Amino acid sequence: MKELSEMSLEELWQLFPIVLKEYDQRYPAWYEKERKAIVSLLGEETIRRISHIGSTAVPGLQSKPTVDILLEISEDCPPGPLCAALQKSGWTLMLEQQKPEFRLAFNKGYTPQGFAEQVYHLHVRHFGDWGELYFRDYLCAHPEEASAYAALKMELGQRYRHDRDGYTAAKAEFVRRCTSLARAEFAGRYRPDQCSKM
Repeated sequence: MKELSEMSLEELWQLFPIVLKEYDQRYPAWYEKERKAIVSLLGEETIRRISHIGSTAVPGLQSKPTVDILLEISEDCPPGPLCAALQKSGWTLMLEQQKPEFRLAFNKGYTPQGFAEQVYHLHVRHFGDWGELYFRDYLCAHPEEASAYAALKMELGQRYRHDRDGYTAAKAEFVRRCTSLARAEFAGRYRPDQCSKM
């Protein structure tokens, strides 16, 4: 059996299709378990803010059963030791980008046999005013938009079952619209100068 690192993108999409499920009440506990593990691993001095983002952070919303975590660090935090520590603890580095903005992406719960019971994506960024936080809050505050988003995802999940890039691109306009509305409604909520550390 091939290791994941040996598979083509098409093979990975076949192994890990877009699967949407009803909201699982365990998602907050899964997030909290990983949050504590990350804080323990990296130390509070490394972390500016850590947040549960994505659809599993919106109670009642259908989603891929993947817990997304946003980890924000200071710009002077060296990424090398952070990457090494996360990889040693079981996270797989999927993306390392310095420009136009710093991003690291890790995952956990993907196996050569398919999804594990608990699947995580960890998004590492410099501390900032990120749209994912606004989008999450907007869906939580506006159940009608959350319902519309769920319906859109169900439709797109069938159309792009084995095409994650297509699925993400097809949702983009809805996400942009809601994020823009959220930035107006919750202006400045996540600006670094307005936020506590964690």
